Amino acid sequence: PSTHVQLPGYLSFLDICFSSVTMPKMLQNFLSQKKSISVSGCIAQSFFFLLSGCAEASLLSAMAYDRYAAVCHPLLYAVVMNRPLCTAMVGAAWVMGFLNSLVNNLFIHKLHFCGSNIIAHFCCELPSLFPLSCTDPTANEFLLSGSSAFLGLLTLPLILFSYSRIISAILSIRSSEGQGKVFSTCSSHLTVVLLFYGTALFRYISPASGSLLERVVSIQYSVITSLLNPVIYRIKT
Repeated sequence: PSTHVQLPGYLSFLDICFSSVTMPKMLQNFLSQKKSISVSGCIAQSFFFLLSGCAEASLLSAMAYDRYAAVCHPLLYAVVMNRPLCTAMVGAAWVMGFLNSLVNNLFIHKLHFCGSNIIAHFCCELPSLFPLSCTDPTANEFLLSGSSAFLGLLTLPLILFSYSRIISAILSIRSSEGQGKVFSTCSSHLTVVLLFYGTALFRYISPASGSLLERVVSIQYSVITSLLNPVIYRIKT
């Protein structure tokens, strides 16, 4: 199978992991009057939530480069996007997600939680845990925003570079039919990037306020985008 088939397959696996972190517990809470989670379970959920989200952001960046290679260098595509490179990019996505999540979740152990400990969210996402702390969570908020911004600086430039070259290639095609064919190969990935990155960056770079909008945004990139990805790729590709 080609690399173009492999990367969406890895994305589908990541979507399953991402949704599985929150959906079972959320469905249990819908069916139960006692909506609670243990401290260890909450920390584990926050760890795997951030790991899956960061890994997916990194993988989407790799998929942008894959589309760039397919559109701008079609004759060299099999050479450029070979299996070892594909495996290395997927592995790098998981490593970046693991390190980002590990650092942020290690620092949360320095916080002391007291009071009602009612999470105004549907899952144990790190920004929703900071308001529950009796100690000042400013350092944790700064670390989370900084690590999220750093991840964005590592992944977004590759996406922007890839699509700037793709757009340049599309504009150089004279026939509208040819432009449509090239655009159709990238439209599915571009749709997923806009859905995921737009909401995730807003959530993790902006300060947490516990508003309804934050919960809606979190559901968008952690649940809805994962559910829509198979539909988007089936329709567009």
